[in-house]
This record gives sequence, C-alpha cells and structure tokens, in this order.
Amino acid sequence: MKSYLKVYIITFLITVTYSLSAQKSKIEEPVAPENIAYKWGNMALAATASDTEKFKPRPTITSRYLGLIFVSIFDAWSRYDENAIPVYLNDVERRPVEEHSLKNKEIAISYAAFGAMKEYYYSDTAMFEAFMLDLGFDPKNTSLDPSSPEGIGNLAAKAIIAARKNDGSNQYGEIEGSNGEPYFDYTNYSPVNSADENTDINRWQPKYFSDGNGGRYAPSCLTPYWQHVKPIALKSADQFRPGPPPMVGSEQLKKEVQEVIDLQANLTDEDKALVEFMRDGPQSVQQAGHWLKFAQDVSRRDKHTLDQDVKMYFLTEVTAMDAFIASWDSKMFYDYARPYALVHDYYQDQVIKAWGGPGQGITKMKGEEWRPYSPDIFLCPPFPSYTSGHSTISGACGEALRLFTGADYFGEEVELIPGSLTETDPKNFGNPVTIKFPTFTETADMAGMSRVMGGYHIQADNVAGLELGRNVAKETWKFYNKHLGKSNPSLEK
Repeated sequence: MKSYLKVYIITFLITVTYSLSAQKSKIEEPVAPENIAYKWGNMALAATASDTEKFKPRPTITSRYLGLIFVSIFDAWSRYDENAIPVYLNDVERRPVEEHSLKNKEIAISYAAFGAMKEYYYSDTAMFEAFMLDLGFDPKNTSLDPSSPEGIGNLAAKAIIAARKNDGSNQYGEIEGSNGEPYFDYTNYSPVNSADENTDINRWQPKYFSDGNGGRYAPSCLTPYWQHVKPIALKSADQFRPGPPPMVGSEQLKKEVQEVIDLQANLTDEDKALVEFMRDGPQSVQQAGHWLKFAQDVSRRDKHTLDQDVKMYFLTEVTAMDAFIASWDSKMFYDYARPYALVHDYYQDQVIKAWGGPGQGITKMKGEEWRPYSPDIFLCPPFPSYTSGHSTISGACGEALRLFTGADYFGEEVELIPGSLTETDPKNFGNPVTIKFPTFTETADMAGMSRVMGGYHIQADNVAGLELGRNVAKETWKFYNKHLGKSNPSLEK
C-alpha cells in the first residue's frame, strides 16, 4: 500500500510541476508589441513606407509584397504547429511536437520574413540585416536544412519566391514585350480619353499633377494588368465582380455627382482629418499597410502572442492582396470615370461652391475648375474609379478582422490636425480633432465614405467596393481556416 502511495505522490508532484512550468512558460511568452511576429510587422511597415518614398505610391504592388511576406511567415510557422497547412512550403515535413517551442518559431519566422523582404523590398536589405542582428540571428545563415528552424525559414521564403515568380505581376519584367522592365504593362492598356480631351465621359480620363517643381505631368494608369495577377485565396479575380456603375444620363449618376460637390463644399474639420488619414499621407504604407496597422492595434489591445499575430497578419494581408486583385478586375473591366471628370462635365457652365486649393478655402468657381480635396502633387488616383480601392480593401480587411476576433468591436481612436496633409501653410490647419473607430465595420465604412467626401469617388464606387471587399473576406476566411487545418470552417465566429 505504501509503494502505491509513494508512486501516487511522485506522479502528483510531477504533474503539478509540469503544470506550473507550463503556466509559467505561457505567462512569460512575449505579447504584442514584444512578440517577434509583431516586430516583423513593424519592419514590414517601415519597408513599405520606404518603398513608397523611393518608387511613389504603388498600392497594388505593395499589397502583393505584404501578402507574400506574411504567407512566408505563416508557412515557416506552420511546421511548428500541430495542424497548420502551408500554402507554398509543401515539401518540408512538420517538426516533432517536442520541437514546437517559442524559440524555434521565432527563428523560423524571422528567416522567412528576412528572405521574403530581401526579395520584395530589396533596396532596404541593409535595414533587414541590421534587424536580424538586433534579434540575435545571423543574416548570413543560408541553411536549407529542413530539420532546423533556420533552414525552414529560408526554405519558406525560397518556396514563395519560386511559386509567385510568374503570377502575372510581372515583377521581373520577364513577360513577353516587357524588355526586362519590372511591372511593365504587358496588356498595352491605353485610355480612351487623354488628359487634354475627354471624348467618352463614362470612361476614365488621366489628369495633370504638379511635379513639385513648377511643371506638370499626367501619370499613366497604375498596373492596368493587375486583374491578371493570380489570387491566393480567390478562385479568380472576377469571382465577385459587381454589376456596372451608373452611366451618364441616369438619375442615379446625376444625384451622386451632386452629392460629391455638396459633401466637399461642407467639409468639417473632422471630415478633412478623416479624408487625410485614410488617404494615408507622407510615409504612406498604402491600404494594405494601413490595415496591417489596424491589425497591430488589435494585437496590442488583445495582448497577442506570436502564434496569434502570425495567424492574424496572414489572414489580413492575404485578404488585402486578393481584394486589390478583385478591385482591379472591376476597375479595368468597367474603365469608369472619376468625379474629377464627371463634375467638370456636369457643371462646366455653372458656378458652384467648392474647395479652391491650398490656402483658398471654400470659394465660388466654375464647375470645370472643381478639384478633389487633395494636394497638387497627388490630385487624384491615376487609374479608373469603379470600384473604390479604399472601400474594397477596407471592407475586406475590416470583415477579416471581425471574423478573426469574433466580434465587431475595435475601439481605436486617433488625434489629427485637419489640413496638415493637404494645405501648404500651417496657418490654414484646423484645431486638433479626435477620430473614433468604434467597430471594424464602421471603420471600413468611414474609410469608404472618406473617398466620396474627398472627391475621389462617387457613392456607387464606395457601396460596390465595400460589398466586393466583404465578399472577398468571406472567401479568404474559408481559405484561412483550411490552412489552420480546420475541415469545416464556419463563416461566423
């Protein structure tokens, strides 16, 4: 009897010791903003801002970079998870359960992120190398050993680069007729209208920007072939393509053009701040990066571990990447006009109240002189209007975060100075205002509406964009659950 009691006591003590050890390990695991997945999110944002400074805004291209970086991180992490299924790292076995340590995950995702970022944000390689050293990792370690976390990370980056090399993005300028020029338009898109002559008001017209040095230029259409980029989760770019926008002569378009004029003529300081915040200003990280920032707000709010952030950033950025592809499908299919041209046509012989440009405030002008609430150097996005990219990506990512967290509550706010990203003289800035983002759904709605208030889109662009984005998110949510190893994922939490 005593020997049984002795065995029982020893077993009990071992169980308690293991339990306490597990609890201690769980308690001590770094949470956002200290977990390494969160830190790599910060590095991805810094790289995106740097890319924007060097190459001007390229929201489609940067959405792909961010999407692929976080897929690479997810794939490396999946080899240290019990159920997760990689997207592209198909020839590397899952590691034994005893190796599923935080340290191995940190190493694997760091080498995956490092390898992917060197490829997509190559001009900032020195910054990534310095970060690896700060984390205590050797940036010169190129191991491809599938039994080591360094090797798994390197293999994950290598797999995604190979898998996406010929995905239609023309990153390397290798598609026929590109002459080695990266992101060359191999579809030979040519707008129906020129910057000087509008022959079809229903179609997109390029517009002149200031070059910042006293001259002007009309930017060409940004990546007019992006609908041919292979999505990650969607079956095809046109899977959720919306019906057509309202045409000239319709009562709907007449009302929506008038709405744009009325909204801009009555912008409050809060409206201006929202327009500027969603436009994303200097050091822009584009919409995919903007929603990565929002995701990081959730990380800090909910004290996410590395595992949680790897999964959430993967879902958010795959959703953003596919939403851009879907939006560009609609944009290039309909080749639709922006308010910049529509207002000029509808109100060319009328005097209206509108924003006159930096330092001018709201003034009276002829309809043909109307302009969006935007700086001279970036008056209007250089590509067709329908659907709104901001609305599509915001609708998509907002829905993705709602599904991930299991609730719509967001609860973030930001203090902004109205006019600071549009006016050139600080004396024309407004007093600081606080913009609140109560829920993910409302945040997406606010992002979409800001584009109508700013004069970049009519309401049809916004409404269809939000719906398109939310449809994309429901598809990426199914994809996400599949890659977590869940056989029958629900569309709702």
